[in-house]
Amino acid sequence: MNSRLRIFFFGAARTVTGSMHVIEAAGKRVLLDCGLYQGRRKEAEEKNRFLPFDATGIDCMVLSHAHIDHSGNIPSLVKQGYQGPIYTTDATRDLCAAMLRDSGRIHERDADYYNRRIRGRTEPKIQPLYTEEDAVAAMGNFVGVNYEAPMMLAPGIRLELRDAGHVLGSAITILDIETNSEKKRVCFTGDLGRPNTPLLRDPQFVEDIDVLIMELTYGDRLHEPHSGKDKLAEIVNRTVERGGKVLIPAFALERAQTVLYLLHRLLIEKKIPVLPIYIDSPLTINITEIFKLHPEYFDVDARTFWEDVDPFGFRTMRYISEVSDSKALNYEEEPSIIIAGSGMCDAGRIVHHLRNNLEDERNTVLLVGFQAKNTLGRRLIEHQPEVRIFGVDVLVDAEIVDIRAFSGHADRDGLMEFAGGCNPAPDNIFLVHGEEPQALALAQRLQENGCAQVAVPHPGKFHDV
Repeated sequence: MNSRLRIFFFGAARTVTGSMHVIEAAGKRVLLDCGLYQGRRKEAEEKNRFLPFDATGIDCMVLSHAHIDHSGNIPSLVKQGYQGPIYTTDATRDLCAAMLRDSGRIHERDADYYNRRIRGRTEPKIQPLYTEEDAVAAMGNFVGVNYEAPMMLAPGIRLELRDAGHVLGSAITILDIETNSEKKRVCFTGDLGRPNTPLLRDPQFVEDIDVLIMELTYGDRLHEPHSGKDKLAEIVNRTVERGGKVLIPAFALERAQTVLYLLHRLLIEKKIPVLPIYIDSPLTINITEIFKLHPEYFDVDARTFWEDVDPFGFRTMRYISEVSDSKALNYEEEPSIIIAGSGMCDAGRIVHHLRNNLEDERNTVLLVGFQAKNTLGRRLIEHQPEVRIFGVDVLVDAEIVDIRAFSGHADRDGLMEFAGGCNPAPDNIFLVHGEEPQALALAQRLQENGCAQVAVPHPGKFHDV
């Protein structure tokens, strides 16, 4: 049996999106995540449609969590011949059942829209990356795994999942690998959460790691202290005093539920006025129902709150499903809060709300998540005076607020603490899921703190350890 342990970094290498890595050991190939690359359309199309490996050559897969940049190309994987299991937590499996179907519908609509635009021209028609039916078929490969319940993936490879504290059901992957007489413990953080966040439990530490594959989304930044609830109250109150609306672009998974939970608590504590709160996202509605099925993943405070009330249901809240009802929100004059996707403002219903509300100085746009390069959200937090939406230049007169206290990712100190908590320091650390300047800065800091072998992999390259 080959004693080599080789790691291929196919996605989220020197970039934030498209998480995809392959561990080759003990005669097997284990895929960690299979995410969609999100970026410029032509580049994304090329990377997502053509997997960088033979799907039939993968023996098993482990999925860290349900975010589309980690799970979104699983239907393509299965469609291209992968027949093995996809190990993940029960909550992630349930979330993927909703999110991958939604992704399939989006791909179908996008392909149909493009093909209608080129009708009668010489350009070839395109096929959707995958369909809703493909997404449903892929769910048959999912296998639920509990935290801290070790299981053998293959002779010489043992899997254990720990709570990553990032989103509902998110997991740190631990692979104990034995090849001939050599043993190595490989840890992949997936997206690593931060302690003391609302709703979810803290991320767990992992000791005695030989090889650490760690995300670094905020590798060179520090978050604000956990004052998100108080800041949310301040923003709502001053916007209401101006007679405006609070627009919250929120990721359908976790961020929307966290904001809803905090708004509910603020209303009960009478720290914000009673006002209409709209959740304008069918996917968010479905995901919130899945949250209600899994209170076992909540922290003690949220579970205690659950004993008295539904954290995500209250009198002034209204879920919006129909497009006509979404459009009607633009004609309402009274102050309100509108939570809609997508979180980076590059698609979904929030784009329409921004088009109709950015030029009103009474309004506030509250950004509560990471804003990648080349997205409308990034241009807003850069305070550009004018942005282009649907081909039209729109003045930005609304107040723009970016609260990093809501971030679901560990910051620089949190990442340093996780790496330091491995006890002793890993022999090899690979930094992924971060933009290159942040990666290089964190690598240097880790090395200065006693971690000798720290690498920032290039996309498509491999490392032997």
